[in-house]
Amino acid sequence: MRILMINSVCGIRSTGRICTDLAADMEREGHTVKIAYGRETVPEAFRKYAVRIGSDMGVRASALHTRLTDKHGLANKRATRQFLAWAEAYDPELLWLHNLHGYYINIEMLFAWIKTRPQMKVKWTLHDCWAFTGHCAHFAYVGCDQWKTGCRNCPQTKEYPSALKGNCKDNYRRKKEAFCGVKDMTLITPSHWLAGLLGESFLRAYPVEVVHNTIDTEIFRPTPSDFRERYGLEDQKILLGVATAWGPKKGLDDFVKLSDILPDGFRIVLVGVTQAQKKELPPKILAITRTNNPRELAEIYTAADVFLNLTYEDTYPTVNVEAQACGTPCITYRTGGSVESVPEMCVVDQGDLQGICQKVSMMLLL
Repeated sequence: MRILMINSVCGIRSTGRICTDLAADMEREGHTVKIAYGRETVPEAFRKYAVRIGSDMGVRASALHTRLTDKHGLANKRATRQFLAWAEAYDPELLWLHNLHGYYINIEMLFAWIKTRPQMKVKWTLHDCWAFTGHCAHFAYVGCDQWKTGCRNCPQTKEYPSALKGNCKDNYRRKKEAFCGVKDMTLITPSHWLAGLLGESFLRAYPVEVVHNTIDTEIFRPTPSDFRERYGLEDQKILLGVATAWGPKKGLDDFVKLSDILPDGFRIVLVGVTQAQKKELPPKILAITRTNNPRELAEIYTAADVFLNLTYEDTYPTVNVEAQACGTPCITYRTGGSVESVPEMCVVDQGDLQGICQKVSMMLLL
């Protein structure tokens, strides 16, 4: 079978690694697989799958278009036209969509092409809520439920995909028209939480399967290293946080507050911070910039005593699964699908930092 996947990135970060893991599995089963992606660099090991949509310049132009108009996913016409010509020649029997946001593809052109191919089976793995809102990828943090009936006045216009003015009402209408009406499409969600939301959205007519994200356990397993020695943490209890992008919604502010109340002998390590954030974080937090090296990440997970996921919005974070596969227990806030990958005893209400401290103490038998 000829299989084509589409995602913003290939082989890096959580969704990119999910795609390449799936590609490797399907290739072992004898299928031909390509992954169309829109941005950033593909690791050498996965370039055999990769097909680039557009260019860096096109991504930057689309990002500017979104910033000025809030019409995300509605630019990139030339790049999308060229890609669809290639896709038509490739003639996939299965099209497997992943993240379509990210400034790289025109969603209306893509779905118009899909609807000309009723013989093609389509799957769409939703890693967030962007597909059924008029703007945002997540709405739990602000408690918005306009997406159920039609977005009208977005409270998160300045959040990703950030725009100077709002266009959510028209975006919602155009997404609904584009995404509905595909003959043979199955939606896949990594959590029961997100599947429940789909039942209240304009995508409710499609069948939904819940498939928890998996990881490569050949990479994410207990992996000894000199991480503690390198950073002078031999006698410290390490509380680890990992994110692609840090901010209040990912719990950055809570980690700063937590660093103030932790007793001596503890050190918070955050992976994925920017250089600007690194300069602003307090001394009790060791800040490490983002790594796209999964084996290096496995070493850091293994070195930690407890993994903390203090996120306020999440679908089914693979970091929880990766940390536990490396032998490190995980504590998470009661957020979205984050609770579906950890034992109930490891779940704490959002913002309850004293509860976090108590759970850590119980785990470490202090």
